[in-house]
Amino acid sequence: MSKPATIRWDRLSRYGLLLVLVILLALYVNPLRNYLSTRNESHRRAAEVSTLERENHRLLAKKRALTDKGVLEEEARKLGMLRPGERGYVVKDLPSGE
Repeated sequence: MSKPATIRWDRLSRYGLLLVLVILLALYVNPLRNYLSTRNESHRRAAEVSTLERENHRLLAKKRALTDKGVLEEEARKLGMLRPGERGYVVKDLPSGE
């Protein structure tokens, strides 16, 4: 007569603990992904803020420069503006220097 099959409680408890460990690890996966995604978004936004701050400083410097009369006149001349009473001339068909 063969020996009746017995439950190996030591093996069953190991498998049970392994199952609990796998379930616990699975519960940490989604929060970890969210954390990493949020951290990457934070770094991207920080870089964007840095870029916008540099742009802001550049625009403020340009604003300060445009309050200077000489710079303001130079910018107006680039746009083709004239002072009151001045005459504008257009020279066409100049020979090229080639």
